[in-house]
Amino acid sequence: MDQETAELPRIALLFGDCTGIGPEIAARVLAERNLSDRARLVAVGDARVLEKGMHDAQVEFAWRRVERVSDIDWSDPTVPLIDLGNIDPAEVGSGAISAHSGRITGETLRHAIWMAKRGEVDAVTFAPLNKAAMYAGGFKFPDEHKFFANVLGHNSYFSEMNVLDPHWMSRVTSHVSLREALDLINEQSITDAIELVDRMMKRAGIEKPRIAVAALNPHAGENGLFGRDEIELIRPTVEKVAATGIDCTGPFPSDTVYIRAFNGEFDSVVSMYHDQGQIATKMKGFNRGVTITAGLDVLFTTPAHGTAFDIVGQGVASTGALESALALAAKLAPRNGVRA
Repeated sequence: MDQETAELPRIALLFGDCTGIGPEIAARVLAERNLSDRARLVAVGDARVLEKGMHDAQVEFAWRRVERVSDIDWSDPTVPLIDLGNIDPAEVGSGAISAHSGRITGETLRHAIWMAKRGEVDAVTFAPLNKAAMYAGGFKFPDEHKFFANVLGHNSYFSEMNVLDPHWMSRVTSHVSLREALDLINEQSITDAIELVDRMMKRAGIEKPRIAVAALNPHAGENGLFGRDEIELIRPTVEKVAATGIDCTGPFPSDTVYIRAFNGEFDSVVSMYHDQGQIATKMKGFNRGVTITAGLDVLFTTPAHGTAFDIVGQGVASTGALESALALAAKLAPRNGVRA
């Protein structure tokens, strides 16, 4: 193995929920090897799921079982697989929620987390999973991000972000009801969201991120006509954070701020709640968006889209978002324990 390859980050690639498109898009990515100059990939999961993915994607490539990452000969072009032998996809079917598959998805993620904690891999990228399946399978969390934090024993602020091309979209609240989200929007949560996206973007090489903060109410409250949250809470908080040196401005009406960002005026938008940002970014680039769990000790990336039960096995699922997720993980992954 040459020195250049030895310095590439090691990324655990998981197949996601085996009832969805995860196995086939992971198999196609492994077959096409478009990331070979940016990362060293080790597949983690069940060999039978990998074989199903290869069949559905109509691709063939050589792979080999390895017991540990330290056993991998990275100069060998065959794909290394840590075969957990934990699920037979033929027994759970495809195209529908399976509690059994959800349980195995969670167990596989937990295995990869501990691989990362032990320093065996530098990041974890997983193909789409199904939150309802994981919940039904015994992982009683509203999303995988809170599950990650629980496994890692993380108690301070963290958040998921969506990355679309050069734009980073963050949010103050995420997977909670809209009614609950309103109670979670306060000076501290707004400050945490702005500071975290600024820190992550700088880590990605953006020296001075331009961060726009979305308003909560229609038309940014219309000078108090539709609510005073912007006047009494959001604007004073943004100004306070800006005084620390972070380039943040707002609040801006949420129905136009994303247009301004996509036109190049801002590098990031911090929304107040989940759908403010998700609708805009998914409309802009559904097959390119990446979700990153930011603020944890382990780096996680995944496609921003879901398991796409309606097209499983048809060989038409796009690998764009998964490739973007791997590329982002490679860019942000620490090298030898040192973060970029």
